[in-house]
Amino acid sequence: RMLKLFGVLVILGLALACITSWVLDSYDTAWHPKRSVQHPTLGDGDESKWSSPPFPGGELNNIFWFIQVSDIHISRFHDPRRIPDFEKFCTDTIEVIKPALVLATGDLTDAKTESKVGSLQHEVEWQAYHNILKRSRVMERTRWIDIRGNHDAFNIMSLDSINNYYGKYSANQKVGSFHYVHKTPFGNYSFVCADATLTPGPKRPYNFFGILNQTQMDLLDTFRAESLKSNQSIWFGHYTTSTIVSPSPGVRDIMRSAVAYLCGHLHTLGGLMPVLHSRHPQGALELELGDWMDNRRYRVLAFDHDLLSFSDLKFEQWPAVLITNPKDAQYLHPGVEPLGRIQQSTHIRILAFSEAPITAVHVSVDGESLGKGHSAGGPLYVLLWDPSLYLTGLHTIRVKVEDSAGRSSVREQHFTLEDDLTPSFGFVQSFILLTDHYILARVAFIFMMLLNIGVLLAFRFLRVPSGRGLTSQACMSLHLVSTMDTFYYSLLLFNLCTALGPWFIGELIDGHSGACFAFGVFIDGHFLEGSLTYVVGVVQV
Repeated sequence: RMLKLFGVLVILGLALACITSWVLDSYDTAWHPKRSVQHPTLGDGDESKWSSPPFPGGELNNIFWFIQVSDIHISRFHDPRRIPDFEKFCTDTIEVIKPALVLATGDLTDAKTESKVGSLQHEVEWQAYHNILKRSRVMERTRWIDIRGNHDAFNIMSLDSINNYYGKYSANQKVGSFHYVHKTPFGNYSFVCADATLTPGPKRPYNFFGILNQTQMDLLDTFRAESLKSNQSIWFGHYTTSTIVSPSPGVRDIMRSAVAYLCGHLHTLGGLMPVLHSRHPQGALELELGDWMDNRRYRVLAFDHDLLSFSDLKFEQWPAVLITNPKDAQYLHPGVEPLGRIQQSTHIRILAFSEAPITAVHVSVDGESLGKGHSAGGPLYVLLWDPSLYLTGLHTIRVKVEDSAGRSSVREQHFTLEDDLTPSFGFVQSFILLTDHYILARVAFIFMMLLNIGVLLAFRFLRVPSGRGLTSQACMSLHLVSTMDTFYYSLLLFNLCTALGPWFIGELIDGHSGACFAFGVFIDGHFLEGSLTYVVGVVQV
């Protein structure tokens, strides 16, 4: 008997070890060339392309920068500072940074009732947002690209609905995915929007997940092919890829040639995850941005000689600092970025922004001061360096920027010049961003249903041995309950109705009725595939 028990424990241990190994491998976000998709324009033996000129030097060239802001949630009921702060951002912050474009990645308005329970499109919120854009004249100073989030689609039956205020008050007014090409003297850069917002858009909570159907995926694949002609491509959307329902091979595979996917939606999980970044198995970075709503976050990004760098910042914290060369080691993308240019560069390059004039830019590497950077024009500061001193290992660059108002900011990051030394992201971050949570919820729901029904049937038809132990008494109690027809058929019917029947039938959108099932929601002839419904089902069961 002991030998059998030992054998069972060994088998369970091996199974657990295999599962653990698979999980850790699935969420290993370090760079793996064999597992990642190389840039299609990179042929065999064409490695020189990634180390060919121009190289980062001491002049203001081959660089542009842009901003992302997300989850603004203009509200008529909550946080009276949110609207004036956002107007100041559009007026003052944009004037200081002077970005080439701004990506506002969804949830432009709050669209909730005063109790925060209901959901409703308030025209006054959209008018407030529109008036900010007009008064600040931000659209005259930069390209403002605003897209929808799930809150912007609450309680909207169709794009032609009278309460679809996005089409009336937004700057972009483009519904659905699109491809924007930013043209510069040194090349073109693709910005591809992946719009997974639901149409029709039900009330809360059943539009927390976005959906991309096959037609939308085909369109995105067309944009991906077009973007290969550009120097680099950025994808952006509201939802994280983990909260997008999409057909195989999935939305992450479609954006495989991108440097990064920029999104919002998760609001730092209520402060539990202030940084949510990871890397797709295909190589692209996924960079979720904290919300403007409560945290006043925004992001400055730059393409410097086709190398993407970024800094997540807080409103009115100056100076804002972004080191563009050498690039942060954790965010290298060897598959698509010309990383060889870092080794061939002649200068450290830093973007420094402030409302007051910059007075000093101190630079040190591995604790050793290299001196002060000098202005190369605009916000770019440069300092001569010798990359050959840092060819192996992981190094730390530290930059301290001071302005005439007595304020200072410190930016510190790791860098490496080795091809195969890319630090991975945390397991929790990767689990949140790289797991298809609707599939996980579906599996959990099916398992719970089978377990419930299986236990009910087993205790009704199998013989339960009697005993005095706690386990035996519990089993006997379950057996007695399952043999009582009233309880047995009630529990069986409850489980079957939860799995197959409608949970409720009612007005899911004002003036439009529908039915909610575990596997999805029907609204006036439209079907929205199940996602959060499975989570609700698991809790209910």
